[in-house]
Amino acid sequence: MLVGADGAILAGTIGGGAMEGRAIDLAREAIADGEARTGSFRLSDPEQGDAGVCGGTMEVFIEPLASPPTVLVVGAGHVGRALVRLATFAGFRAVLSDDRVELCAPAIAPGADAYLAGPLLEQLGRMSLSPRLYVALVTRGYAIDVEALPVLLRAPVAYIGVIGSRRRWLTAVKSLREAGISDADLARVRAPIGLEIRAETPEEIAVSIMADIIATRRGAAIPSVMRPGLGLADR
Repeated sequence: MLVGADGAILAGTIGGGAMEGRAIDLAREAIADGEARTGSFRLSDPEQGDAGVCGGTMEVFIEPLASPPTVLVVGAGHVGRALVRLATFAGFRAVLSDDRVELCAPAIAPGADAYLAGPLLEQLGRMSLSPRLYVALVTRGYAIDVEALPVLLRAPVAYIGVIGSRRRWLTAVKSLREAGISDADLARVRAPIGLEIRAETPEEIAVSIMADIIATRRGAAIPSVMRPGLGLADR
């Protein structure tokens, strides 16, 4: 049986009645949290809370059919192009965005599932900024980051990372504070982006970024020596 997020049966059945209704409730929970689960039902005595009177028991396996999480790569430079390739290899949906239309294209940056060419704020307005979205700002300048971050920090996205040196990030922080962004919100940002693995090439930097994104997705504990420094204490 196929069940939609609103509880509507899209196809099939597992027998109808109260038992099917309870399975639908479990299916909606699975859709909400993305986790598979099983439901076990007795079919003996409704007065005791059972889901039917046919006798016996029934076990239902419920699996959410969610689309893969998305990595939004903002910046179609060397690191952005490498990150698109690695994100798709790791099983994520990769979306590439850049205001430079000539760079944000399959011929220049192959492998993305979607290309959002044009002004960044317009593109963000067309996206679902959901908890299944991981955002990597690998842009050519902090002004782009400062433009995008207030929008991203108002959204429940799973991850926000910004490329660049500590000095570049502190320059961005100054502008963001002046715009009213709190330190509590800024603490959500991974800057410099990626795990500290002494990466040098675009491909190595992409590996460090994807490792951080995967760790965030899986809830892994990362040793402090490997975490990027936010630099928020440096005023």
